[in-house]
Amino acid sequence: MAETSVADRSIHLLTIEPDPVILSGLVTCLNRFSDLHVSVETDGVSSAWQILTSAGREIGSLAEARSPWRIDLILLGLHLSTDIAVSSASIAFCQQVRARYPDLPILLLATPQNQDLGRLFQLGIAGCCLRGSSILDLVVAIRRVATGETSWAIEILQQIEMGTDNSSISLPKRWQLSSLKQIETNLTKLNDRLYNSSDRDRISRLDRLILSGRKRELNTARWLVKQLFPVTDLVDSNLDPSSSTAKLVTSPLPQISPSNPQPQSLFEQIAAKLQSGLNNFTPMALEIDMLRQEKKRELFYLILQQFEGLLAELRFSQVTIEQLATKQSGLLQDLWRSIVTDFFGRYHTLSIENNHIEIIPVVLQDAQIVYVEILAKIPQSIELLNYLLFKTPLAIDTTISDPDIQTSEDRACILLENLIIQMANAVMQPLLNRFGNVESIKSRFYDRKLLSSREIERFRNELSWRYRIDRYISEPQAIFESKYRLFIFTAYGIDRVAIYAPRPQELAQLAGIPLVVTLALETRDALSPRLKMATTFFGSSIVYLLTEIIGRGIGLIGRGVIKGVGNIWQESKRNS
Repeated sequence: MAETSVADRSIHLLTIEPDPVILSGLVTCLNRFSDLHVSVETDGVSSAWQILTSAGREIGSLAEARSPWRIDLILLGLHLSTDIAVSSASIAFCQQVRARYPDLPILLLATPQNQDLGRLFQLGIAGCCLRGSSILDLVVAIRRVATGETSWAIEILQQIEMGTDNSSISLPKRWQLSSLKQIETNLTKLNDRLYNSSDRDRISRLDRLILSGRKRELNTARWLVKQLFPVTDLVDSNLDPSSSTAKLVTSPLPQISPSNPQPQSLFEQIAAKLQSGLNNFTPMALEIDMLRQEKKRELFYLILQQFEGLLAELRFSQVTIEQLATKQSGLLQDLWRSIVTDFFGRYHTLSIENNHIEIIPVVLQDAQIVYVEILAKIPQSIELLNYLLFKTPLAIDTTISDPDIQTSEDRACILLENLIIQMANAVMQPLLNRFGNVESIKSRFYDRKLLSSREIERFRNELSWRYRIDRYISEPQAIFESKYRLFIFTAYGIDRVAIYAPRPQELAQLAGIPLVVTLALETRDALSPRLKMATTFFGSSIVYLLTEIIGRGIGLIGRGVIKGVGNIWQESKRNS
């Protein structure tokens, strides 16, 4: 019984490695660990598949068998290869294993430059370890994968994010794939903190409990994601699972380097951020704060999808840069109308005082107000469209940046996130103005904390004050300081950042109270150093007067008094 127990705890491996020298070294190193045993070793996927099928058992029996055929995990080594047949054979092997033995995990051993990793990730492979990693890191990955966890190296995930071409996949599935990548990345980071020998001793018991809870949440989220949207649906159907040497009809997955970013990556990044919290962490009220979390996320997804559709229409119509500049206002208003119609429902009606009112026509009456107050103030929207459509350079901190570098991609991402959030505010503004206290609207859209009439009116008052402060104080100050304040998505919610942008024309057009604000700032900047200098000089003078003159004078007086008292005491002593 004791021997059986030990055997149950061991992990039996099927190791596939084309290089015989590396294969021999792997087998020798892995067999040194008491809980690992390389049951089968081979140099190709064809022979590995024959070994699996020749056992004549399903995977459940394979896992329980007390024989050399017992296999708990497959360790598959991938090499860079320009041979399409070799690449397709590896992918086909993984697909066959996933289809016939869904409970048999596969751990890859590869480099980030391998072009097949994107497809294998979509297939639902349990993990991938970097070639060149220490044997201890590989053993840790094997143990995690064998227990049902995943273990994807962060470097691999980052390369998959850049190198996967998802243009042929529908937008919801692209969001799904992006969500899986984000979950796997966070799981890898959590596992490193929990099990890394250098960090393990520094983590307190409370932090370990919190991290373990976070890990359980991520595992649950990953399970739900895979149940709702099976990742096998995302795999290229050109592979025939009935053949162990399936051929690819199309060319192998192209490697997209960071110097050649695709516009779709922006949408994937933002869609991944929408999976996290969407609370407002800025010091100001936003119209979207009225929405429930699920409605807020639905609105953001809708805007993201509609904006991508707008880009596709512009590309199809072959619009030029000159034409795009003249169509800016019309494009934003058309996008807003389309989002309003889809979000509130084309035929949704309200019963108010026995009158049936359609929401969409009433809301669209505020199109001009919304454009003037919100849409027209979205910064650098035309620059963003030019970048996404024509790859025109973006100006970043007084430097015209090459559109093919990561900084341009990051700046475009910030501009797009701000446009999405401001567009969502524009969608909600007329609804709050027209139907803010209608019960059916409140029950369908509003957050539970903002259902009472008092809370709604308080919220609307905060919005009114925000617009006044922005119009008369915040925006003139931003113009004078040559910057834009933009809303962005972060890991914890919506926040605000400032970017440098010269605004001389807007500064020259200021008048009235906004101009007074800039003059007051200029006056403060002019007088503040002098007042500070005068205050410093005056304070130093006071200190010198109190310590050097008055203080010393008081000290001399005190010494004289003490000396006089001493003389009197000595004289009285002699007389006595």
